[in-house]
Amino acid sequence: MKARSLSSVFRPCRAWVAGIALLSLASCVTTPITGRSAWNSFSPAEDVQLGAEAYEEQLKGAKLVTSGAQKEMVERVMKRISAVTDAPGFQWEVRLIDEPKTVNAFCMPGGKMAVYTGILPVAQTETGLAVVMGHEIAHAVARHGTERVSQEMLLQTGLGLALQNAKESTQALALVGKELLVSLPWGRMQESEADHIGLMYMARAGYDPREAVEFWKRMGALGGSGTPQFLSTHPSDETRASQLKKLMPKALAEYEKATGKAAAPPTKGVAPGTGGGK
Repeated sequence: MKARSLSSVFRPCRAWVAGIALLSLASCVTTPITGRSAWNSFSPAEDVQLGAEAYEEQLKGAKLVTSGAQKEMVERVMKRISAVTDAPGFQWEVRLIDEPKTVNAFCMPGGKMAVYTGILPVAQTETGLAVVMGHEIAHAVARHGTERVSQEMLLQTGLGLALQNAKESTQALALVGKELLVSLPWGRMQESEADHIGLMYMARAGYDPREAVEFWKRMGALGGSGTPQFLSTHPSDETRASQLKKLMPKALAEYEKATGKAAAPPTKGVAPGTGGGK
C-alpha cells in the first residue's frame, strides 16, 4: 500500500482552517471589561431576537411574583446594573419566578432575565442579589450564549470534516476529547469572565463588590454535585472566590468612583432590599 504524504492527509484540514480564519476575521468582537477577542457568528440584533423568543418559551407556565418587596428589589437591581453596562440596544427586563427550591437565575441573550425566589435566601441582601444578577447580566453583555453556539457549530463542522472517514471508535474518542479539552474549559472560562464583568458592573452600580466573595462562600456551603471541576462547566465555588479576591482592588476603585466615597467595612445582617445602595 502506497503511503500518503502528510500534505495530502492534511490538505482538507488546511482548507477548512483557512475558511474558518476568514470567517473569524469577519465576526471577531471584543468582550467588554476583559478585552478578550471573541468569535461570534450572530449579530447583537439576533441576540435580542433569539433571546426574546427563548424567554417567552421559558416563562410559559411559570408562577410569577407580581408585587411585593422582593419583586421591587429585583427590578431595582436590574435597573441599576443595566444602566452601567456596555450593551446599548438590549431590551432589559426581569421577572421573579416563585420557585423556593430553585437556587438559580438566568439572563437570555439580548437582556431578558429571570430570578428564582430560591436564590434570595442565599443572596441575603440587595447587594448579594447584585452579585447574582451582575453575573447573569454579564453573560448577556459578553454575548456568551451565541458565542457558545457559534463555537459548537465550528467544532461540529470541523470534526465532521476531519473524521468523515474515521472509525466509529475514533469518532467517539474525538467527541470525548472535544468535551474535556474544549467545551468544558470554554464553559468555565465564560463563567469566570462573567464573574469578572459582573463584579465590575455591580461596583459601577454602587454595590459593594466585596459581597461577591461572601456570596460564593455561601454557595459553597450549600454543597454542590461533587463533580470534579475539570468535568464541570463551572469553576468550583472556591476557585470563583479566589479569582474574585484578585480582582477586588480594581472593583473597589470602581465602587469608590461610583459612590464618591471610600469603601467602608461591610455590614452584616442587612435585610434583603435594604442594603448595598448608594
